[in-house]
Amino acid sequence: MELLGVAGSLRRNSHNRKLLATARRRLPPNVQFTAYEALKLIPPFDEDDEQSPGPAVSHWRKAIAAADAVLFVTPEYNASIPGQLKNAVDWASRPKADAVLLNKPVAVIGASTSSFGAVWAQAELRKALSAAGARVVDRELPVPSVADAFDESGTLMNLDLTLALDSVLVELLYTAEQHQLALPPSQNP
Repeated sequence: MELLGVAGSLRRNSHNRKLLATARRRLPPNVQFTAYEALKLIPPFDEDDEQSPGPAVSHWRKAIAAADAVLFVTPEYNASIPGQLKNAVDWASRPKADAVLLNKPVAVIGASTSSFGAVWAQAELRKALSAAGARVVDRELPVPSVADAFDESGTLMNLDLTLALDSVLVELLYTAEQHQLALPPSQNP
């Protein structure tokens, strides 16, 4: 099983990258995890460039296509998702007939410094991914007051949040397994 992890924050030491790292450590050993690190390089979506989008978009699309599932971790900026993350979803959703997000199992979690834990951003991202045709796990994991959520080693300290993270990961992996089983033998690795 191949899982792609995408942190919506571009900041190198962001809280959401810590949350993604925690998710990586919570995965079973049979899951191969890759963190997508080139979100910043994806140019603004322009329909004029759709047929020849350039290497950054091709790299992004190939990373999604190679994964059995994608875990998005988003901060909340102005009650929504970061522009660069929405832009990346737009590129992965086009052209519609060949969109790499089409039927791709995905889950969305997030963290913010507010007491809401990026709830609105998670809802917005699930909506955008659903519109793109992804198989969206209908769960959220808000990590509020994230500045105090991790210890010095980057470990999520709240047991309830850790168990909720485990539950989201189990559901995402189950969805990906069910999707693989439903594929015709020629498309099932």
